[in-house]
Amino acid sequence: MSILERPRRYGYEEPGFWQRLRSAIGLRGGGGDGEGLLENSERFMLALRMSMSLASGCLLIVAVVIRFALPEQRAMSDLVAGIAALLVAPPVLAAAWESLRHPSLDGITERLVALAWVAAFATGDMLTAALLPIVMTVGHILEERSMLGSQEAVKALGRLTQTDARRVLPGGGYELVPTTELQEGDILELRAGERLPADGVVLKGISSLDMASLTGESVPIYVRPGDMALAGSMNVDGLLEIELTRVGEDTTLGKIITLMREAEDAKPPVTRLLDRYAGQYMALVLLVAAGTWFLTNNVPAMLAVLVASCPCALVLAAPATSVAAIVVAARHGILIKGSAFLEHLADVTSVVFDKTGTITTGELHLVKVKTAKGVEKDDMRRLAGSLGASSNHPLSKAAAAAVPEAERLELTDAREIGGFGVTGEYDGKLAALGRPDLFERLGITPPEPPEHNGPIAGVSYGKHFLGWLLFSDQLRPGAADAVRELRSLGIERMVMLTGDRAAVAEVIAAEVGIDDYQADMLPEDKLNRVRQEIRAGFRPMVVGDGINDSLALRAGAVGVAMGAQGADVAMASADLALMTNDLHRLATCIRLSRRCRRTIYVNVGIGLAFTFGLTALAAAGVLGVGAPIIAAILHNVSTFLGLGNAGRVLLFDETQGPVSARA
Repeated sequence: MSILERPRRYGYEEPGFWQRLRSAIGLRGGGGDGEGLLENSERFMLALRMSMSLASGCLLIVAVVIRFALPEQRAMSDLVAGIAALLVAPPVLAAAWESLRHPSLDGITERLVALAWVAAFATGDMLTAALLPIVMTVGHILEERSMLGSQEAVKALGRLTQTDARRVLPGGGYELVPTTELQEGDILELRAGERLPADGVVLKGISSLDMASLTGESVPIYVRPGDMALAGSMNVDGLLEIELTRVGEDTTLGKIITLMREAEDAKPPVTRLLDRYAGQYMALVLLVAAGTWFLTNNVPAMLAVLVASCPCALVLAAPATSVAAIVVAARHGILIKGSAFLEHLADVTSVVFDKTGTITTGELHLVKVKTAKGVEKDDMRRLAGSLGASSNHPLSKAAAAAVPEAERLELTDAREIGGFGVTGEYDGKLAALGRPDLFERLGITPPEPPEHNGPIAGVSYGKHFLGWLLFSDQLRPGAADAVRELRSLGIERMVMLTGDRAAVAEVIAAEVGIDDYQADMLPEDKLNRVRQEIRAGFRPMVVGDGINDSLALRAGAVGVAMGAQGADVAMASADLALMTNDLHRLATCIRLSRRCRRTIYVNVGIGLAFTFGLTALAAAGVLGVGAPIIAAILHNVSTFLGLGNAGRVLLFDETQGPVSARA
């Protein structure tokens, strides 16, 4: 666990003095009120350590002055230094005791520093006993400040929604309310120049939303009734009424900030390996320190071994890099939802695409109605549109769009059967809209579908099949380029899966350059195909947007949900979510993941080299009389080298194209 989490276990309350102190050292805000990324108890512990270190430092200065100005008062100098050592000890010893209750690689640092303090105090080296914890505490504070600096980009996104909102009243008019009081279902009035404080759906109005701060899109997005709008978007022009669907931590911004906290615990495999053997590592350090003292009778060298062995650089190797990567991902419109980003995405060897809504736009249009004998086209279109209004599937939405809302029928018991279609009751009879398999399940035998290079859906009422609806879809812009870009990254295997007919799938696959495709697939079929990829030795990235993709998304090595308007169940099943429908972001995800992993490995290398190198130098007595302090300073240098290297990830930028990322 990081130092950010450790103070939570002490249960301290933060009085007014500590609030003033934390402001003085730059730790403004408060996790309790949602304004910052550190909780009050965490800030209290950091402030406590800093205040004790400042007081001890002042006493140390007095002790040194007495020692050199009044040599005959050596006893007085030692007394003042001893008081300084005792003053700085409580937080150090408390942290060491707490680490014993919750053993991990992180806690080793606290235990080693505490042991070094006890040894220095016991041998009468009061200056070292006081100065060593001060140097380590200052290093810890600066480390935390560095981590928080990486988080500022995302914390700034959170401030975008911290304002009053104009909530529409049921009887007309509006009221200004803080964003913390907003609830799902509230309707907000959003004027030009105002930012949206929560995710929602446009009810009224037409405008353009600037989403650059959230998705990296420099061009405002045109929205109309029915379109999604994300928290943090700025209304460029026009007047909108938006019904809120997600508020607070459930919004896209809220999830990003939550991920920032979780990223602090990210650990690569090598760090987890060290965690597993943390007890053995501690025993080895104690043996080396004891051996150094036994062979050389050099107490400073023994203390230096204890300090040099502190694994801070290893502990921070992954969290610092992960935080930076999440900041960059958010800037590119990528919401990282799980550890798969760090551990699996860089190793992807195949990509499994859904078709409708992923490779194609999914914005279908009804182009033709073919009815059975004796069926009126308008009646069939009206029934299909009424059924489609109860589903978010692209085909259902297209059927609903073809019928004005005022003309839709009042259905009961409407339900969606994932991968098959929609059913509902009208006038006591079951109506259905969906693929041919749906009607077979209902005991209805449909005729052969007509030839059509596009999606087709059937309609039935009672036990009668009414006819076919013919829709058209179009290829998503840049889909073929995105496939070529993925191949340029060494991912040669591409698969397209769809519930559509084989003739349609063949045309779309040829246009984007995918040779391997399968049509007429149910959700279970897609799941089985993904499992087949895994059994064949591939590590598939599954990309989809619909309910029928959720099983496959969860089964893949990495699941990617397309677009902010994707089905909630698909978003919940995925490891990553693209907040735009730009397929080029898939390659960006992989490049960023590989960059992140390389950075973590370099940081772990820095940590290991400094830890073992300093320990060897300390044991050999090379560091001299001031060995403990020198070891502490060099230890902090190694940590800051790792933090600086992690910060380089922030320079990754593909918002204007991938070329800048390679520079």
